[in-house]
Amino acid sequence: MRLFLRDHFVLIMMQPLQWLLVIVIFWMDGYRNLLVAGYAAFLGCFLSAAYLIYRYVSHASYYKRLTVQPQTLDESLLDLGHAAVPHALKQMLDHQYNLLQQTLKQAERQQSTHRLFMNQWVHQMKTPLSIIELTLQENPKSEHHASIREELDRLQQGLDTVLYAARLHSFEQDFHVKTIRLPALVEQVIHDNKRLFIRSYVYPEVVHDGTINIQSDEKWLAFMLTQVLTNAIKYSAGNHQKVTVSTYVANGQAVVEVRDRGVGIPEADLKRVFNPSYTGENGRLFRESTGMGLYLVKQACQQLNHTVELESTVGEGTTVRILFSSWQT
Repeated sequence: MRLFLRDHFVLIMMQPLQWLLVIVIFWMDGYRNLLVAGYAAFLGCFLSAAYLIYRYVSHASYYKRLTVQPQTLDESLLDLGHAAVPHALKQMLDHQYNLLQQTLKQAERQQSTHRLFMNQWVHQMKTPLSIIELTLQENPKSEHHASIREELDRLQQGLDTVLYAARLHSFEQDFHVKTIRLPALVEQVIHDNKRLFIRSYVYPEVVHDGTINIQSDEKWLAFMLTQVLTNAIKYSAGNHQKVTVSTYVANGQAVVEVRDRGVGIPEADLKRVFNPSYTGENGRLFRESTGMGLYLVKQACQQLNHTVELESTVGEGTTVRILFSSWQT
């Protein structure tokens, strides 16, 4: 009703002025019968009121739809009435909706094709990496064995990051929640990254507060721990310090904590470290930083209903925690 009155405010105000002007003109022309003039003005106002009532009734759905914001796209397709303007607006909205659906479907097809290509490309790249791995095993005394091994590990980690980033968009089709022994998984992830520890002159320290079983996806959780652990090693490289990985229970939640004694993160960057492709000040010092590791960890945690926390002090190191609400001992 309010929108209707605002839309017809000028018309409503003009009607009394119009009839007053007519009466004044007749009065100046010598016509002095006020009763007839008042009756004519009454009839004019009555007809105007009748028109406004008809207009409101015939356009009620139209004004209601303009007043109440739709919560879904389908609500924009509801009937607006059969009057000329609402009907024309309904046709325009239907046309725009169809265009939007076509655009979305095209974008989804392109995105699906891109993800399929990335998955296939990653798997194709794993074959030559496996051949290089076998070649290194057959020639362990090669002069460039250590350098090739280091670059091979970097390639492997990069391909895994690309693969998991592509799978993130279809997460619901690529996860399986089960009971996981958290300490055992931590030990396995550390073992898988032992060469990176050795090359970086960083030493793992593991602290377990008993046996903790959690509900999560083993593959995704291993990926998240690898990302966090890799960052801890990268930003601690060469300082001969320890990276401490702890599992414990606090405030009713199971926790896996990775703490390094590296360069730390400037306070100005802390609020943005989980943003995609954000590397911050450390990204200028460590050119290998992509800004995707913590972003993927954050996204995967949200999908699995876990929580990730980060604390850091420049010059003292960084602590990352992943918290699990579903656990048992």
